[in-house]
Amino acid sequence: MEIIASLIDFILHVDRYLEAFVTHYGPWVYALLFIIVFVETGVVVMPFLPGDSLIFVVGALCGVGLMNFPLACGVLLVAAILGDQSNYMIGRHFGPKVFQWENSRFFNKRAFDQAHAFYEKYGGFTIIAARFMPFIRTFAPFVAGVAAMDRRKFSLFNVSGAVLWVFGIATAGYFLGSVPWVKQNLDKVIWGLILVPAALVVFGALRARLSKPA
Repeated sequence: MEIIASLIDFILHVDRYLEAFVTHYGPWVYALLFIIVFVETGVVVMPFLPGDSLIFVVGALCGVGLMNFPLACGVLLVAAILGDQSNYMIGRHFGPKVFQWENSRFFNKRAFDQAHAFYEKYGGFTIIAARFMPFIRTFAPFVAGVAAMDRRKFSLFNVSGAVLWVFGIATAGYFLGSVPWVKQNLDKVIWGLILVPAALVVFGALRARLSKPA
């Protein structure tokens, strides 16, 4: 329970933790950022690590001169790209092994074919949009791998989505992080970055479920 409480505290007060880390360890903060983003996007069982809020706070710290903006964005970008690529490869490698028997309890050939067709047609949009949705951005590349989405197509949209995600949110943090209201209410901003995308995901899932014919 202490580990969970510490993790929640880190997610909700990531600005304090990062600022303290920069003060005590200096450039090692860039290694920490790489690890957090790579694990959050690259390990399918670790979707609860901070993503959007972390990048926003990094941008804000860069805006007040505590970190280097180009270097931070470069590190975050590489971590995000490699993370998704790793998750895709995990799904691509283990998917066929899990589903290798067509008559097994784990395999549904029709569902697999539908997933493959969906990712071939809409996979690009899914990979990019998922970047801005907590939890989904961790599972989307894994499912793309399981569904055998074309590797080159996945890589193209992986890079495109990572650029939009990292530079978009970091730039917002860079310019908005020093605004007095944002500084005084950063905890609310972090909650918003977590809850708003999550609410949109839940709303979309419920809407899709209700729209299915009985």
